[in-house]
Amino acid sequence: MSEQIIMNMVSLVLGIMLFFSFILAPMIFKVLPPDNAGVFIRAIFPYYYLINLLILGSISGFYIFYQTFILDFYLVLISALLFFFNLVYLMPKINKFKDEKNEKAFRIFHFISVVINFAQLVMLGVVLI
Repeated sequence: MSEQIIMNMVSLVLGIMLFFSFILAPMIFKVLPPDNAGVFIRAIFPYYYLINLLILGSISGFYIFYQTFILDFYLVLISALLFFFNLVYLMPKINKFKDEKNEKAFRIFHFISVVINFAQLVMLGVVLI
């Protein structure tokens, strides 16, 4: 029973990640003018990071409570910590570089966020296998 709840919660996070990455973000930049798209992305992505952090944090707490320190626990925990890192460090840096029109730093930090997102997708996909 509890294993099924964990799998459902991980599936939820994966669904959110795939929806945001491959549907919502690209659609925003297709439909909205660039200035409005940027404002909207800045408003919605903190929620993306926070919601996924809370879900994965809950799963990690479950593993800790039941002292189940298996590979899945570490993959979920690392993914949660990466959402925290993106939320409190990387995203503010990306926004700062964009505001300063520092395109090189923006591209580098944005690329890092994309690589992290991909790594999280892989790690959480492994949890579901």
